[in-house]
Amino acid sequence: MSLLGGIRPPIAVLSVLLLALAGITALTLGRAGQEAVPQAIKSSQQHFAEDGAIALRASIDESVTDLTRTAGLFSAGEPVPADAVLDKIGSVYQKWMGTAVVEISSGKLLAARGENLPLTAIDRGALADEDGLAPRMVRLENGETRLLSFALLTWKGQPQQLLVASGSLRFPGISLGKFRSIAVVGQDGKVLSTDGIPEPEQVLTDLQRDEVKQSNKQLRSFATTAAKKARAHPLKSKEPGSGGFLGVSGHLTGERYLGERAVAGYASLAGPEAGKATVATRLGLAVVAMVPVAEDPTATSSSAFGILAAAALLLIGGVTVFLLLRTVQRPLIQLFLEGRRLTRGDLERPVSVPRRGEAARIGAALERLRRQLLGAPADTQREPGRRRRFGSRTLLAVCAVLLLAWSAPLMLLLNRAGDTVVVPQQLVNDQRERTDTLTDRVRRALNEGHADLTSVASLMGDRTEASDMTTVLESTLNQHARYQSLYVLDAQGKVLAEAGGDPRSPSGKGPSDEAIRVVDEGGKEPVIFGTAEVPGREGAAVVGEFRIEFLNSLLKRPGLGAVRVVDEKRRVIGANTGYREFEGLPNGRLKALAEGTGQKVGLSPRPSGVLYRGGGDGIEIAAAAPFVGGGAAGSLRWTVLSWQPASNLAIPEYSLQNRTVLAGLLGITAAAACLGWLHIVVVRPLRHLADQAEALADGDRRTVLYPRHHDEVGAVTRSLELLRQQLPTGTQRKRDGVTAGLAGRN
Repeated sequence: MSLLGGIRPPIAVLSVLLLALAGITALTLGRAGQEAVPQAIKSSQQHFAEDGAIALRASIDESVTDLTRTAGLFSAGEPVPADAVLDKIGSVYQKWMGTAVVEISSGKLLAARGENLPLTAIDRGALADEDGLAPRMVRLENGETRLLSFALLTWKGQPQQLLVASGSLRFPGISLGKFRSIAVVGQDGKVLSTDGIPEPEQVLTDLQRDEVKQSNKQLRSFATTAAKKARAHPLKSKEPGSGGFLGVSGHLTGERYLGERAVAGYASLAGPEAGKATVATRLGLAVVAMVPVAEDPTATSSSAFGILAAAALLLIGGVTVFLLLRTVQRPLIQLFLEGRRLTRGDLERPVSVPRRGEAARIGAALERLRRQLLGAPADTQREPGRRRRFGSRTLLAVCAVLLLAWSAPLMLLLNRAGDTVVVPQQLVNDQRERTDTLTDRVRRALNEGHADLTSVASLMGDRTEASDMTTVLESTLNQHARYQSLYVLDAQGKVLAEAGGDPRSPSGKGPSDEAIRVVDEGGKEPVIFGTAEVPGREGAAVVGEFRIEFLNSLLKRPGLGAVRVVDEKRRVIGANTGYREFEGLPNGRLKALAEGTGQKVGLSPRPSGVLYRGGGDGIEIAAAAPFVGGGAAGSLRWTVLSWQPASNLAIPEYSLQNRTVLAGLLGITAAAACLGWLHIVVVRPLRHLADQAEALADGDRRTVLYPRHHDEVGAVTRSLELLRQQLPTGTQRKRDGVTAGLAGRN
């Protein structure tokens, strides 16, 4: 018999699938909602740590790039005193804690600004190596960690100088909320910097002091675990096809303390592209974000539903398999044995005819053929009533209805999560804080871009040749992916030098007085211009056109849903998904949310998070955060909005609903696959064989019977073909009849 054909494999596979589905149903439906801390909150802390890792990596890489590029611009011009270098850097960038210029050959300190730098930790002899200028972390006497960045100042005929800048490892613009803490962790698991946890000496009560100590203890424990997990390869640390954050990330659950349980997310510093290392990623740092979550004692659900559903499936599945065995498999095997007996010449015993269906028709035909082999004429064996009702197709339909009676309620009716689903407030807070963090990241990116333009403009005054200015612009364009094009305009709007794409500034107009502005050209995307005046050039300015893809790439954050950047008129400037230029927000409540953030005259800007119920879109979490802070982008009055349906989150009610629907879909799939397999391989050939068997018994001796498959039906077909070959044809019967008549007369 064929391994994949026949009556046995479909029924056996159906039995195994139903048993497996019953086990899965009992386990998954019984365990849904039993976690005191929902999976959605754990995943949210993981995404929060990923946001911190992205912000920290971008800040470190940007600082190193700015220092290197600034030193290169100084080195390309005439020699400048060390004090002038530091003054110029300090006027453009305010990101470093301290800066210094050191003569490499003698180690002499030429100039310094800000905090004192640990220059003795610098190995000047290793600066000639390939990695000699790589940033390194040093610990100060007060226990704080600093990141030292280096760049070379080289002028012809003068000793080489080393430009040193120190920066802290704190997170730029992270919105922590009231109770969250975040930390930078080294490769050895030590906490290098923290935000959000006060010192024990700064609290007033003993209870608060104990809580702070417990938080510090829990954070150190999380840091040790996160450092170990962060060493794994990103591809091996995630499920295949999960995508999202490019580095190693996850979540951890801590101890219970005063009715709350600490939940943390961790993430390693990862590059903006898969497999591409940066200066920051080589440091081996990780980020841990921790928040205490109140446990819900009512969250634990009973396992009764899963057990009852599994028991019902076992009962229905047992009845289904019994029907298939009793009414399809057993009669077919009986026909196979009876047909083989007749072909061997055992014609004395009558054929055991099944009770109903195609098997009964074939059995009756075999009995008539047995009689014909014994000498009875074919035309005398007709039966007036053939048992055609309740055939195999009807039986399969009954089995399908039985399995559908279990699957359909699970898929359509039971465990429905309605509008009364409890959404933890922590998820709304996380949506608001992550949106606020993203807003600050966008604002800082634009400020950094304008600071680069200011740095280029400050060094452009000494260059009058177009080729020299073009060289500086091309160098800046190659080092930063944020610009579409860079060019220099004079006071009348004439392009003096350019790099990148074609300038899109209005022709015949001089540089704008606005540091950053958005122009609607009527094309497919908004055009964002950054302008920095060139000192001493009578109204000339450096203009940079920001790539809209750069802005949109900042908005792609896992677990945040749809994100939009809108201007003061609530028109969309950028998004993490497809959009039209300057289109409006999808609905009125999002517009009202953007207006409620305080971007009106007389109101202080503030981020906000809202849980919407009803309105045709179901339960939805939304947040909005306006641009807050200084810099060139502060005057844009933009707002970042994010929203997502609560059904996308791993909330217990939705998890139970999804698992229930999945169980129903699996039941329908198993029934359709196995019953369809049975219909194609057994039932349809069996119906065709029943017609052929009855035609053969009615006297059709010319039609050859070919088996379609090497299975039970094929075996019965071969038996009928052998019987056909043994039966006399009409010519033989006539000749035999004439011979018998002549013999009688003689």
